[in-house]
Amino acid sequence: MKPTDIKNPEYFHKVVDCQYACPAHTPVPEYIRLVAAGKYTEAYMINWDSNVFPGVLGRTCDRPCEPACRRGRVDEEPVAICRLKRVAADNKGDVKAHMPQGPFPSNGKRVALIGGGPASLTVARDLAPLGYEIDLYDEQKLGGGFMRSQIPSFRLPEAVLNEEVNYILDLGIHTHFNTRVNSMKEVLSKNYDAIFVGTGAPTGRDLPDLPGRNEGAANIHIGINWLASVAFEHTEKIGKKVIVLGGGNTAMDCCRTARRLGGEEVKVVVRSPFSDMKASPWEKEDAIHEDIPIIDCHVPKSFVAENGKLKGMTFEK
Repeated sequence: MKPTDIKNPEYFHKVVDCQYACPAHTPVPEYIRLVAAGKYTEAYMINWDSNVFPGVLGRTCDRPCEPACRRGRVDEEPVAICRLKRVAADNKGDVKAHMPQGPFPSNGKRVALIGGGPASLTVARDLAPLGYEIDLYDEQKLGGGFMRSQIPSFRLPEAVLNEEVNYILDLGIHTHFNTRVNSMKEVLSKNYDAIFVGTGAPTGRDLPDLPGRNEGAANIHIGINWLASVAFEHTEKIGKKVIVLGGGNTAMDCCRTARRLGGEEVKVVVRSPFSDMKASPWEKEDAIHEDIPIIDCHVPKSFVAENGKLKGMTFEK
């Protein structure tokens, strides 16, 4: 019999369902055993090796591992895999001693990372210990990308994000924050051996062809842009009546944030049936628990504006 090849992801498909379902193939059973034994630091490092941001993911991950969990077939509910990641992160000891320790011997290669979000930070973490000199460029003042600008602080405290981002930046990364890259030609001229573009997908979806969109523009916002304006404290309040269009996790973040900024009558309106919404079940539950109604099967037809001011919307059921 050939020895088991655990480097082949298909192995986990056959043997460990939750680990295969995880995009990072995190060794779920291994770190849960460590959590059960009270070895939180070790459990954290198992996660850090696989998915880089255990404290962030323990609060915000979409949990593809849990529907795959075998306990769901026996106990009706899966193991709380995601929250156990947070347990490890919140109860860990000093983990820096277990991480790669710089300065690292140089291999003579220079790499530019454009964007300071999770993709570029992961590349930085993996390449720095191998001796690469790394320059990271981002237009924001701190690293984290969408983790910082699009996930509300009531879901992801800034202290947790800063801690995990700094674990990577402390490996000797040259950071160029407040620096927007407008020209790839300019970056290429700096003689890097490689350039990694990790700028994400920062454009939200608009409804430009809906009647009344331009007339009510002052009070109509794109979800991810609005969340960023809240995160960077450009927006500190909102009107009392708020409609959130869409049924994804961004919509859930928007409606719950609107509630916290003074929205008294906040409603989510979505085209699909409730059961087909893209938002995770727990995200929908959290919104409902905050008395935010979700109105399904309603297609937006027009914005209603009077004298240049948004008054409401019309829908077709």
